[in-house]
Amino acid sequence: MSNEKRKVCGIDVHKTFLVATILDREGNVETRRIRQDQESLIALREWIQTERCESVAFESTADYWRSLYLVLEDRVPVTVANAYHIKHVPGRKTDITDSRWIAQLELNGLIEPSRIFSGEKYDLRSLTRSREHLVRNRTELKNKIHHLLDTSSIRLSSVLSDLFG
Repeated sequence: MSNEKRKVCGIDVHKTFLVATILDREGNVETRRIRQDQESLIALREWIQTERCESVAFESTADYWRSLYLVLEDRVPVTVANAYHIKHVPGRKTDITDSRWIAQLELNGLIEPSRIFSGEKYDLRSLTRSREHLVRNRTELKNKIHHLLDTSSIRLSSVLSDLFG
């Protein structure tokens, strides 16, 4: 028994729209441009299911891919690829050629899937990253204040062990 895919969908993700291409082993290709809103994403999911696609692949472009992933994850196998790992075809680059390239890679099993967190793990990871960002910003601001005081010849650090404590 072969686990070779016979029909897949490759999607080029943008902020306000998607370009989806369904590709099969016989070389049949159908491409559609879809808006990035909930109603259109559900229509895309229905199209993918109607066409009996075995999987869907797209790049993890900023956070624009997240809503697409949430609409598709429970209905069809999804491969989220790191954009850095997908080598594009040299030459003129368009959204249609990108979506076809992603579909070809998925059809041939050449996409290394990214690790996707969902549910509580996603929330915890987001909170952890936000905290790291806030701590980094706080440290930068404290260092700027220390530097401003030092350049103004105000040496509070020699009197106080912690200016912000």
